[in-house]
Amino acid sequence: MKVWKQLVLTVFLLLAALAGWAYFYPGANQVLARVGIDWLPQRSAPQTASRQEDAERNGGSRPATLVVAEPAGRETINNRLTAIGTGRALETVSVTPFTSGMMTKLLVKAGARVKAGEPIAQLDAENEQIAADKAKIALQNAENTLRRITTLRSTNTATEVQMVDAQLAVANAKLAQEEASLALSRRTVTAPISGIIGILPVNAGNFVTTQTSIATIDDRSQILIDIWVPERYAPQIKVGQPLTATAIAMPGQVFEGKISAVDNMIDAASRTLRVRAGIANPRDMLRAGMSFEVTILFPGDSYPSVDPLAIQWSADGAYVWRVVDGVAEKVPVQIIQRNTASVLVDAQVHEGDMIVTQGVQSVRAGNPVRMTRDESGAPEGSEVKPLGSPINRAG
Repeated sequence: MKVWKQLVLTVFLLLAALAGWAYFYPGANQVLARVGIDWLPQRSAPQTASRQEDAERNGGSRPATLVVAEPAGRETINNRLTAIGTGRALETVSVTPFTSGMMTKLLVKAGARVKAGEPIAQLDAENEQIAADKAKIALQNAENTLRRITTLRSTNTATEVQMVDAQLAVANAKLAQEEASLALSRRTVTAPISGIIGILPVNAGNFVTTQTSIATIDDRSQILIDIWVPERYAPQIKVGQPLTATAIAMPGQVFEGKISAVDNMIDAASRTLRVRAGIANPRDMLRAGMSFEVTILFPGDSYPSVDPLAIQWSADGAYVWRVVDGVAEKVPVQIIQRNTASVLVDAQVHEGDMIVTQGVQSVRAGNPVRMTRDESGAPEGSEVKPLGSPINRAG
């Protein structure tokens, strides 16, 4: 290559190096101005000032890491128990006669409301009526004999033994009459409880025995529901505890009730406790056999909640990054429950603490961080609602 070409190339390279130095070096304008060259554009002053402000704000040497953070919330779990159970009447009785015989009359119809002691059926009672009449006559005869002996005894005509025998005969006659009257009364079948008659399985003219069910009576003034609850709720279940129930057949209608009975042991096979709930039924809307969804409320357990993206893992376990006064702080956590929109943790995290959800890969303990816009578009410093405000969750 010729010498003049080498000189031109050298000058060109020197000019390019000078131009690059003048463009990228922050203090190039001041240096050139001191030697009389002040025609370069002032292009970096605002950017330099901004960087200086960021450095001063973040402690000088360490630049702040941009992150997205959301406030921690607080949620309550194990505060609601929901179970499915089948309802039954407060009392249900299948009515059967005391003795066998031909049914002559049915005094009620299906769906009728009866009171305790009210007749519902009549059996043939001719033999029992005759026995009752005989017992009545026998009693009258014994009483007449006792009166005669008493008169004779006053004149010492009758002996003391005759007097005692007459009194004993009267007592036996009374017992015989009571027995005959009882047998006669049992030919009439009465309602043992107050309630509503079900569909009658027999008709007048049928021969019935002591095993024949004449009618079924339900006392539906209250509906009982048996449910089985997990054993972890056993210490919290108390008789008289309020609850609500919804009939599957009547969605949207909530009925209030109370726990009426609690079993005395845990079922070893299912690890559940049998609990009986009682629901008032004043308008007779509910029926035995209906299925119900029963809900019981408890105080529950309250835990901090964070965004699922905030959970990080290390050799020591799970942790999150908390922002305190613009500085990242590592907080170990123990995961209690994972939900769709939040994770419940056991940790020294309070509601409202700013927890890093994005940019966690660049965060280091003790390094400054700067929170920017979240995914919802809320700018830094704007009011943000806490994640997972307290709600009811089944355990």
